[in-house]
Parts: sequence; structure tokens; C-alpha cells
Amino acid sequence: MPLDPRPLPRLSRSARWPGLARSVLAVAAVALAGPACGPPVFPVSSRHPLLGQPLPEIHHRQTVDGHPVEVSGGPVLVKFFADYCQPCKVTLPAAQRVHDEYPDVTFVGIDEDESRDTGLDLAHRYGLTFPVVHDGGNVLAGRFRVSAMPATFVADRAGVIRWVGEAGQTEEELRQAVRAAQASAPAR
Repeated sequence: MPLDPRPLPRLSRSARWPGLARSVLAVAAVALAGPACGPPVFPVSSRHPLLGQPLPEIHHRQTVDGHPVEVSGGPVLVKFFADYCQPCKVTLPAAQRVHDEYPDVTFVGIDEDESRDTGLDLAHRYGLTFPVVHDGGNVLAGRFRVSAMPATFVADRAGVIRWVGEAGQTEEELRQAVRAAQASAPAR
């Protein structure tokens, strides 16, 4: 079929505007909806030597109230804290709220205070329902290379650390990291 040699009718600017506006709005809607439609992603992490590495072992430990703790598989959140840590007064309640939202994600608190009783008091004070382990000899802090507190490690289902939070972490970043860990592919 031959092409029609007649030129296309020229539309005035006012006639072209509604079509252009619809196109721009459609592109904006796709751009905004894109991240919400895909799998959750980890927020920007603090720099840490264990990022991308397997979660160090936490085994043969007891909680501050005497129960055994074994961590295996993922997703896992490990939170280091102490009574003297001022930012911990904000991040501990935030961690508890996120734990309440994601009960199928393993949360473990690691207390770095001098005495186990201080860790037990902190767990009660903040209403922590996840296990809290006292790290009296700083063995776990050494394994996780913790140099400042608070320090939060989130590992995916394969047991690989994908996000590390520090004093400036927000509750929403923590929630996003846990959501991404929960949605990650299981270990093979």
C-alpha cells in the first residue's frame, strides 16, 4: 500500500498540550511506581569490613535471662548496644518496633555492658522481646569488628551481611533493611 503524500494536519499548541501532559504524567507514574512494584532493596549501608561477608557465628550462648541462643540461617538482625550508649536509647526501641512487625526475622541483641544484670535491666527497660546476650568478654564484638555503638548487622536469607547500621541509622532504614532481608532468596 503506497504512503499518502499529503502532510499531516498541524495541531495548535493548545491542542497538543493535553496529549503531552498525559505522556509526562504517565512516565512520572511509572517512575514513581517502579520501586514499589519491584522487590525491596537494602538502604545505603555504613562501610564495614563484614559487609558482603557471612554472618559470624553466634552459638553456645545464653540470653541474659538464661535461655540458650543459637543463630542459624537467615534473615537475621544482630544489634550491639550498651547502657552508656546515648544513641542506643533511640535505636533499641526502634529495633523492638521493627521486631514486632517482622516476627519471622531472627533478632538478637548483644549487650556490651560490664555486667549481665545491666543487660537484663536494659531488656526490661525497653521491653525487648527478642533474645539479648551479654558479651562480657567482648568476644562477639571482636568477631563482628564492632568499634562503636550502636552497631546493627542485617543478614539475608543466605546468611550474608547486607546492611550495617550505626548511630545515625533511622528506624525506616532499619525497617527497609529487614524487609529486604526477608524478601531475599533463601540459601541453597
